Amino acid sequence: MFEYGPMPPMMFGAMIVFLLLGFPVAFTLAAVGMLFGVLGIVFEHFNPSLLNALPLRFYGVISNDLLLAIPFFTFMGAILERCGLAEDLLEGSGQLFGPIPGGLAYAVVIVGAVLGAITGTVAASVIAMGVVSLPVMMRYGYDMRIATGVIAASGTITQVIPPSLVLIILADQLGRSVGDMYAGAIGPSLLQIALFLAFIFVVSKLQPHRMPPLPPEARTKSGRELLWQVAKGMVPSLALIFLVLGTMFMGLATPTEAGAMGSVGAIVLAALHRRLSWSLTRQAMAMTMRLTAMVVFILIGSTVFSLVFQGMDGGHWIEYLLSHIPGGVVGFLIFVNIFIFFVAFFLDFFEIAFIIVPLLAPVANSLGIDLVWFGVLLCVNMQTAFMHPPFGFALFYLRGIAPPNVKTSDIYLGAIPWLGLQLILVLVLILWPQSVTYFIKKEAVVDPSTIQLNIPMPGMQSAPGGAPSAGAAPSFGQPAAPSFGQPAAPSFGAPAAPSFGQPSAPAAPSFGQQPSPAPTPAAPSFGAPTQP
Repeated sequence: MFEYGPMPPMMFGAMIVFLLLGFPVAFTLAAVGMLFGVLGIVFEHFNPSLLNALPLRFYGVISNDLLLAIPFFTFMGAILERCGLAEDLLEGSGQLFGPIPGGLAYAVVIVGAVLGAITGTVAASVIAMGVVSLPVMMRYGYDMRIATGVIAASGTITQVIPPSLVLIILADQLGRSVGDMYAGAIGPSLLQIALFLAFIFVVSKLQPHRMPPLPPEARTKSGRELLWQVAKGMVPSLALIFLVLGTMFMGLATPTEAGAMGSVGAIVLAALHRRLSWSLTRQAMAMTMRLTAMVVFILIGSTVFSLVFQGMDGGHWIEYLLSHIPGGVVGFLIFVNIFIFFVAFFLDFFEIAFIIVPLLAPVANSLGIDLVWFGVLLCVNMQTAFMHPPFGFALFYLRGIAPPNVKTSDIYLGAIPWLGLQLILVLVLILWPQSVTYFIKKEAVVDPSTIQLNIPMPGMQSAPGGAPSAGAAPSFGQPAAPSFGQPAAPSFGAPAAPSFGQPSAPAAPSFGQQPSPAPTPAAPSFGAPTQP
């Protein structure tokens, strides 16, 4: 516990205490970091020169282009929340699935996934789905716990499905590309949607009275008119999904550029739905400003805390504790996921990503864990923070827009089965890592032992068949240099001696005799007397 001194555990404990007391996260992190920085200097446990790095770290936070994607996606989600797209999607999907038990619940999950792939924010999805679908489900006799639970759960799909804001922050904290994080999240997103739909199917078969089909008088559209209604909501949504995600996966745009294009696409969709106004734009900008300022302040506070904590060997202390957990990699994963699950009762996903993840990443890397898979696993686990009674934000959002006759106890109890489905997904990802890694583009790996360098040496010329032979220096594909009338350079190895421009004497006739060997020339004496 105190292998690296008492300061690291005391600092970590002080942070937890102040957070539980309700102090703002950003200022708590910065204040605890500076307080223990001073204590570390006094007790000679912290090198004060490390504080010189704070201005550069602050500048790195502000100048991080990757974090620009957060305001873009937030603005896009705020616009789409109020532009009428959710209404069109739900109306068409509800009519399409209405004749079967649980049809409205199926429609809510599918539309929630589509909105999640567009907006990237849980608040926008939950509020839009709750305002539109909850009154309809109450009108047609849905069980209150089923109705509130499926709405809150469909909103949390946004946490995992790209372009999730959490995946952007995790990519930044883990030092991995956003494209890889998004590609890795495709499999878990599809699995989560399948789990939710399977749960609805089972309940509709076992207890059909809890989610009855729409009555015939409510199914007012059919045939070509129904298809047009579905297409009117789905086609613009799919076009916007391709504009945001397709361009990133094809390598045509960075996450920041895709977010900017998504914001423009959201404005165009709002204009097509005749909902674009100055009031809507101002509300979206205000929401974007608040969320972005909160993220930046938390990131600056966590930078102060992390610098001091690492300077007092806090990283080595965390690594020592976690690397000695019984069970190796499996024990580490079980402990981390249980820890994240309970921490999510008190901290939201931004705080977990900025405080806890930087402490876990070095340990995971030292254990040989793929950090992309680890980040997606943590993202799936952190989405439970939105469904935890009584602090889940999705439950708070739903409580805010639900009618007064909806009991808070029904909202909390309705969230528990869906919370269990999210934990099942965590277990699936641990047992089946390929569900994440399958969609990640593998980098080409070259075996150094297979590399051959076939470069001819000077004095070697290519013989027929490609084998090098003596006589010519390599040209490397360049034409020979012009001679300008000068004689060829000496060959240093050819039998004839250089003439230096003098005519050579004719060879004597041999008359059939073998030529006698040429006498060996005497070595130069340089003025020294010759030896007898």
